[in-house]
Amino acid sequence: MAIRVRLRSSAFALLLASVVAVPFSAGAANEARYSDSGPEPQLARIFSLIEDNKLDAALGETEGLLKAYPNFRLANLVKGDLLLARTQPLTTFGQGGGPAARDKVADLRDEALARLHAYQTKPPANYVPRYLLQLGAGEKHAVVVDTQKSRLYFYQNDHGTPRFVADYYVTHGKLGTEKVKEGDQRTPIGVYRVTASLPRQKLADLYGSGAFPLNYPNEWDKRMGRNGHGIWLHGTPSNTFSRPPKASDGCVVLANQDLDAVAKNLQIGLTPVIISNSIEWLSLDDWQAERKSLLGMIDEWRRAWESRDVARYAEHYSLKFQADGQNYQSWVAQKEKVNAGKSWIKVETNNISMFRNPGKEDYVVVTFEQDYKSSNLSNVMSKRQYWIKEDGRWKIIYEGAA
Repeated sequence: MAIRVRLRSSAFALLLASVVAVPFSAGAANEARYSDSGPEPQLARIFSLIEDNKLDAALGETEGLLKAYPNFRLANLVKGDLLLARTQPLTTFGQGGGPAARDKVADLRDEALARLHAYQTKPPANYVPRYLLQLGAGEKHAVVVDTQKSRLYFYQNDHGTPRFVADYYVTHGKLGTEKVKEGDQRTPIGVYRVTASLPRQKLADLYGSGAFPLNYPNEWDKRMGRNGHGIWLHGTPSNTFSRPPKASDGCVVLANQDLDAVAKNLQIGLTPVIISNSIEWLSLDDWQAERKSLLGMIDEWRRAWESRDVARYAEHYSLKFQADGQNYQSWVAQKEKVNAGKSWIKVETNNISMFRNPGKEDYVVVTFEQDYKSSNLSNVMSKRQYWIKEDGRWKIIYEGAA
């Protein structure tokens, strides 16, 4: 959607010029699909009333917003402006907050822009994030974060298809995204999972009502030489409703009530958390086609393994393959030795999940239950693979126990 600014001669012209970056008439067609449970609808109404110079009505809406969210600093700042406008013209956003508030005005303006822009530019109905290719049967929900929009989208697993539940405003790293090293104050981009639940009682007040660590760095991050730790989903301090869009040391931060709503459905070790710079949305038809293609490729790999033809099997692996201390050449040599002692192999792949990396590095994380049987061995294990595009074909660059 094109961004535009509406300037008029009202006392709030400069306020609107600095905050209102999208038209308030947009996005109505998708309102039934995306969550209206947060402050964004009321915040949008307030700025619409200001734009129409209905300042008393705007003040009433703002007071109602503060009753619902008493520690909402952005709403307090808007209220200060509206009260000051009764006695003097306003020349800048945040003028009503006084000198103490002006140091924080830029952060609050960024929050207003993020909230309103996300509210007014909602994804099309019946579109899903490209990255949620398939949720496994045990993965009841999924989280997708759009850092550019400061937005977290929450999905439910409907027989493998992601179904939208709610979306929430979030904060991320002070210095942006693409985390590389310890202490760089950036949020990683990639496919992660929730690994633990830390209750409020065991945390400093900074983390709010709880925290959910993620498995950063994952296997791909380690391969790329990325390090650091302590990337969490967590809440806000008890005296704070929300923080500016870029205010964490790399974590993804939600308002406490939003974290509590999400937390009820997070599964330790299972729930995927995909963090992107900007979500790529697919229609359900396009999503289904991409999903079908990748599932077909996994089945080709399975059948090649069953064939006991090591050359055919190895075609599904990248020459850059590394796992458990083996490179491609040593892995092929081991498979030739192992297969020589077998008269038959049968492999089943059950409960497959597939998540595509949202970053510049194009890979798909595939996890499944592997039921392996052969003439001299049987075992069942959870396996995880990383598939990359190489010479126009998807190939496995890493595999190991999940």
